[in-house]
Amino acid sequence: MNFVPYNSRDIRHKSKFGSTAAGESLWLCVRMPREMGCTAVYLVVGLDGQGRNYIKLDWKSTDNITEWWGVEHSFDSVGLYFYHFEYDTPWGRGRIFHHSQGMGLLSQEGSEWQQTVYAPDFKTPADFRGGVMYQIFPDRFYASGKKKKDVPSDRVYHSDFTETPEWHENEKFGRWNADFFGGDLKGIEMKLPYLKELGVTCIYLNPIFEAHSNHRYDTADYTKIDPLLGTEKDFTHLCKAADEMGIKILLDGVFSHTGADSIYFNMYNRYDCKGAYNSPDSPYCSWFKFRHWNDDYESWWGIRSLPETNEDDESFSSFIAGEGGVVEKWMKAGAYGFRLDVADELPDSFIVKLRSAVKRVNSDGLLLGEVWEDASNKISHGGRRKYLLGDELDSVMNYPFRSAIINFMKTANAEEFMDSVMTVCENYPPQVLDCLMNHLGTHDTERILSILGGQDGEGIGREKQSVMKLDERQLAVAEKLLKQAVFLQYTLPGVPCIYYGDEMLVEGLKDPFNRTFFPWNKQKGELWELYRYMGQLRKELFCLKNGRFVPVSAAMGCVAYERVSAVDKILVIANNNPHPITYYLPEHWRSAECITGQSTTYYSVDIDANSAVILKL
Repeated sequence: MNFVPYNSRDIRHKSKFGSTAAGESLWLCVRMPREMGCTAVYLVVGLDGQGRNYIKLDWKSTDNITEWWGVEHSFDSVGLYFYHFEYDTPWGRGRIFHHSQGMGLLSQEGSEWQQTVYAPDFKTPADFRGGVMYQIFPDRFYASGKKKKDVPSDRVYHSDFTETPEWHENEKFGRWNADFFGGDLKGIEMKLPYLKELGVTCIYLNPIFEAHSNHRYDTADYTKIDPLLGTEKDFTHLCKAADEMGIKILLDGVFSHTGADSIYFNMYNRYDCKGAYNSPDSPYCSWFKFRHWNDDYESWWGIRSLPETNEDDESFSSFIAGEGGVVEKWMKAGAYGFRLDVADELPDSFIVKLRSAVKRVNSDGLLLGEVWEDASNKISHGGRRKYLLGDELDSVMNYPFRSAIINFMKTANAEEFMDSVMTVCENYPPQVLDCLMNHLGTHDTERILSILGGQDGEGIGREKQSVMKLDERQLAVAEKLLKQAVFLQYTLPGVPCIYYGDEMLVEGLKDPFNRTFFPWNKQKGELWELYRYMGQLRKELFCLKNGRFVPVSAAMGCVAYERVSAVDKILVIANNNPHPITYYLPEHWRSAECITGQSTTYYSVDIDANSAVILKL
């Protein structure tokens, strides 16, 4: 193995793991071979986009084979820092760069280490941590049967909840996502006891504001509930009923674009108003990005039915995030906060205003962003984003953990899984980690059951996807792997999120097949019981609220890690081999209680193929 002079994940080299608050001091220590005859070692560090400063390390100690050089350093400003080390020998200047898993090598090239430095007063919602989220696509969850008023007459409805969503609706109706099943807010309220039994503490709703597609990401009026879902009174009643059960309601904030068929753009003259498309004198004209009025405008991913908004426009930002604006209105109506759709397409200045709007109403309200990559170092909107430094997002959707879990289920590469998890833990502030939305699937992805069953919708036409189902063997494999994935999802840092129906073995590939109606006539099975059990566990174990993540081992298709708090401690071991194993326990875990029922001895625990266990101290 190559000599490792520095490892950012080893407290002998860096006195605190992960990110730090501005002004917090760290010891950074480098270990060098004595035979190299080092005469000086330097920390080379600087804020992102700025030059590098050279800080000399002091010689500390030696064991005759290696010697330690160290320095106490404070990262004084909020931001993203990058650093490496350089050293002098009689043969010239050498360098130490990051190569993998936090470890550096004596090398003239490589990447630098990242140090995230957040605001000292950065706080995230304490009562969100340790809970369970549940994502609902409102049209497809439950229909109360309550009669609705003022529903547009051009909507097309399914007569049977078991029907497949329309996949050739553009040919049939002249537009996409035009078929409705009729799920509503009252229906969600009626099923709150079901969600409570699963341990759910926060419901994330896909858009509920008036819009003319079933997904409702083409907002028509931010100030109104879509009439097919109910009324503002229904929403307020849902929030109140949910709150009485200890469940919060998180809304989807779609602010990077509206619908062309909206009160603001009004391309089709549905509304009795002067929309931006109708007149250059419209009060909404500055909200949109016209290259040449009225038919040449920027739209989201080139989809003309979704004209992009100009979030820097004072009129628009004030309407959404100002005093008495959209965010404030729905927070006061009972919402816990907002999940920001395509947060990487919103400017930092606008996200700052959104955060202020949420916290004005509820200082413990949640602002969560959709970011698919590592949110700590994401580059978009012409620069490095500042999501997680203290004045923007509380946390993000955790796609990196989703990818890590799925890849581990598919490949059994334990080392890669652990490195992916540790990278996020190292780069994100701890208060952000505790609030991560840990999902295995959403309305934007294939169903997790289908993925684990070996299916993939990439490059496959809708007609073929509409009939693709897992066979009996694939389903059995997928369910077994999903059970193991749930153990990981529920015990990693953050808050697990169930995509509605995953607990009932719902399958489906890309949109719209991942958005079928909830199978209420289906019997609850072993998977459902596991979700219920894990939800209960999250209520009982303090270490799953904000406990440290401590890696124990990652090799030969098996990963093990601890979650540690001052009150309790668990050891999670996942065996993704196609055969059972006996895992020999670290000394301090011998005689620990196995709370998932597996056979243990004083020294070891037996773990079935493709399964996981949890031990508790």
